[in-house]
Amino acid sequence: MSARRKTLLYLALGALSGLVAGFAALAVAELAAVAVRPEASPVTAVGGAAIDRTPAAVKDWAIRNFGTDDKLVLQLGILIVLALFAMTLGVLALRLRKAASAGVLVFGVVGALAATGRPDSTGAWDAVPSVVGALVAAAALFLLAGRLAVAGHSANAPSAPGMDRRGFVAGVVGVAAASTGVGFLGLRLNAAGAKEAAASRATVRLPEPDSPAPKLPRGVDLKLPGLSPFTTANRDFYRVDTALTVPRVDVGTWKLRIHGKGVSRPLTVGFQDLLRRQLVERDITMTCVSNEVGGSYVGTARWLGVRLADLLHESGVRPPSHGGSADQLVARSVDGMTIGTPVETVMDGRDALLAVGMNGEPLPFEHGFPVRMLVPGLFGYVSACKWIQEIELTTFDAYDAYWVKRDWAAKAPIKTESRIDTPKPFGNVKAGRVAVAGVAWAQHKGIARVEVRVDGGDWQRAELATEGPVDTWRQWWWEWPAKPGTHTLEVRATDRTGYTQTDQRARPIPDGASGWHSVVATVT
Repeated sequence: MSARRKTLLYLALGALSGLVAGFAALAVAELAAVAVRPEASPVTAVGGAAIDRTPAAVKDWAIRNFGTDDKLVLQLGILIVLALFAMTLGVLALRLRKAASAGVLVFGVVGALAATGRPDSTGAWDAVPSVVGALVAAAALFLLAGRLAVAGHSANAPSAPGMDRRGFVAGVVGVAAASTGVGFLGLRLNAAGAKEAAASRATVRLPEPDSPAPKLPRGVDLKLPGLSPFTTANRDFYRVDTALTVPRVDVGTWKLRIHGKGVSRPLTVGFQDLLRRQLVERDITMTCVSNEVGGSYVGTARWLGVRLADLLHESGVRPPSHGGSADQLVARSVDGMTIGTPVETVMDGRDALLAVGMNGEPLPFEHGFPVRMLVPGLFGYVSACKWIQEIELTTFDAYDAYWVKRDWAAKAPIKTESRIDTPKPFGNVKAGRVAVAGVAWAQHKGIARVEVRVDGGDWQRAELATEGPVDTWRQWWWEWPAKPGTHTLEVRATDRTGYTQTDQRARPIPDGASGWHSVVATVT
């Protein structure tokens, strides 16, 4: 073997030793996180810290390009960076064994700082998984590098006649096998915890609502091919949040605390307390502020819950218009998220809910089980706190919630928007009568008119589906006499206040996208 190949082999073995040590760190840390809490694992903690420090424009880009896979992409990115870091330390250990092993502790420091610095941190214990994982990795690297390191070895003398090849192979196999076993155990224990949480959810029996949702009128769902159904199934409902690990809260221990400015009677309620209160059921359309024009981050579900205004009244809270001292309600999630909502809006008579059910079943974990907040007419980032555990009354001047600190608007009513569902973008249709259909929404205002035009021509009034509740979207359709060629379809909506969508395009940040949705279709 040539000297060059021997050198490259030697460096590759060093990188391998670092990679195996890094694998050991992650496996041990994940197992330790089971004993502390899943959110304290290094990948989750570092990922959460990365999300917290990422500029809003970058987050918007990630959501736009990766959708609900944005968290997976982030986690894969973290793992790749960790792997490169570990391999670099492995190569360094060929010359500086002690220094490289000590360098592994940087992994522990970063993970510990990330875990203890998160808004949902429970304290110093959150640092344990990262620290333990780093110590194990440092020992593993020191051991493996010792099998490779040879006194007097240099790039000019790569043969390393004293290298313990068998010892190195045995060490790599041993560390990798042990790490795999530890990792597998961690996965099993995590799965057991998930099963316990699922069992907790399975025990929930939702009572019949005291105020059922009004029966949907005939014709509210046109049931046209390619058109979004009026009610979005739970499995299809969009999910946008910052939680890398979906919180799995035990319904038996869940509590909600209401306190703060203007609260004369602080209140703490459990899940069963909520179920014993007056439950209302409503069809409500929700929209994410990250939704681009024509985007999919909008959906309608039938929600079951308690009116939030009732709990606020019980706590002695008054809206500012009636002399209240607090104008902002800050909801806090178990994962540390904070969401600020105008008190006046919550208490103006709309069906702002602490929801416990979604489409006839307990909330899915991904959508906030056991309890979430939602306020019709407001974008989710200022109204829809999932996994809620605390409500503090304060003022907008005194406190900026999570997204406001990141340059999003403090108050964000949903904008009147519309979308073409069919034909699909760059789709092909046959010449003749073609059904153009979609949805339009103006929650808490209602849709009065939808218009479509082709290739910049005159606006044509679309047929509207029967109007449902005011807090839901509305389907529409228009029969297009399609002629061969490539054509651009555009849509705009007018709400019941008389406002017609602007054609001025705006990106989601700071308070939601605007503009007309357009679709290019080819007619043959």
